[in-house]
Amino acid sequence: MSNYQPMNIPPARSQSNSTATVLIIVLLVALGGMVVCGGILAGLLLPAVQSAREAARRMQCSNNLKQIALALHNYHDTYKTLPPAYTVDANGNRLHSWRTLILPYIEQSALYQQIDLSKPWDDPANAILKTVSIPTYHCPSSTIAMELTTYQIIDDPSSIFPGSTGVNFSQMKDGTSNTLAICETDDKDAVHWAEPKDQSFATYLNVSPTKKPHTGGRNAAFADGSVKFLSDSMDAQTKQGIVTAAGGETVMLDQY
Repeated sequence: MSNYQPMNIPPARSQSNSTATVLIIVLLVALGGMVVCGGILAGLLLPAVQSAREAARRMQCSNNLKQIALALHNYHDTYKTLPPAYTVDANGNRLHSWRTLILPYIEQSALYQQIDLSKPWDDPANAILKTVSIPTYHCPSSTIAMELTTYQIIDDPSSIFPGSTGVNFSQMKDGTSNTLAICETDDKDAVHWAEPKDQSFATYLNVSPTKKPHTGGRNAAFADGSVKFLSDSMDAQTKQGIVTAAGGETVMLDQY
């Protein structure tokens, strides 16, 4: 009789278990890849999304200025001059801003009728103004409170807003298309829209490239009603030339 003993052969591994293991590994690798790729894709898309949003805000800002410029023209049609930079009392004290005077022309007649123009904007009689925000006066790219504004004129005798008297278009010898009406300023120089305070010539010339609402420049409305984007690269001579109403300067806005 043979002494041969059969070998104990291990049972074959289940093919279904091996396949499942491989699938799990593949899925985990794929999932990890998706997470990594998703993070990279999000990182790549975020600047584009932010840029698109800023472009939309800048466009809305431009539309605000167009509406304000149209209001200036409608005011001129009514009174034959632009509004003064501010109104004053008998002693020369400032009362109200030009922005208050054009309220009826930006669909704010109801508010305008509640204002006592014989008393200062911050007088208790005009307390309603303190908390009123007007979207037309607010740049959507700005981080300031809604009742504040960066849309300001240049408060200077050489501009089209020389003080408490209005100027008419015939006095703009440099041409309305070359004469600045309203220009954005730094957020740090924002004022309440009703306050009779605006940019000085020096403030306008020294606007900070890092503290204004838009990158690369700022929106501005001209006396003809057009709105342009003034680049930070604009030279000082051109910046000064577009402010004066009758300075006789030759300006080259098309290159900016």
